Amino acid sequence: MAIQLAKGQRIDLTKTNPGLTKAIIGLGWDTNKYSGGSAFDLDASAFLANDQGKVQDDLEFVFYNNLKSPTGAVEHTGDNRTGEGDGDDEQIVVDFSLLPAHVTKIGIAVTIHDADARKQNFGQVSNAFVRVVNPENDEEILRYDLGEDFSIETAVVICELYKHGSDWKFNAIGSGFSGGLADLCRNYGLEV
Repeated sequence: MAIQLAKGQRIDLTKTNPGLTKAIIGLGWDTNKYSGGSAFDLDASAFLANDQGKVQDDLEFVFYNNLKSPTGAVEHTGDNRTGEGDGDDEQIVVDFSLLPAHVTKIGIAVTIHDADARKQNFGQVSNAFVRVVNPENDEEILRYDLGEDFSIETAVVICELYKHGSDWKFNAIGSGFSGGLADLCRNYGLEV
């Protein structure tokens, strides 16, 4: 059975799961029964960062327009433009064995596409979650449900995977940004 985490909790991934070299990061959400005339399009992304929390190469920002990092260590499985249905709406696959040595943190975020123009924010999103699945046996290792703590935010860093010694750990972040994808990119050192 998966471990249920709360905001701010950290848990080991690779030490307590020997042999775990790949992980599926599944993200899901629903939109509240609010209609502002535009459909919601939420997008998952991954920022492959160094010890200072900064992305060294634009190609190490993985999202719907750049589905795979240069080494193939992080891959976005594709954009889901509606979020309809149960289960994961978008997935990011991480192969820890292919990560370059300078990458010690992977920030996983979700943004609302065109949020300002559509007058949308995370206050209109519910049931948002992230889960980590072992692709070898489809076992859910952990799950973090974000709750309803957001109002005007248009981007959320949901979690970070980070290296501690030779092991990888999971940190349930749940930190919102009001400036959308641009704010998020600047946070990780990318020029917008």
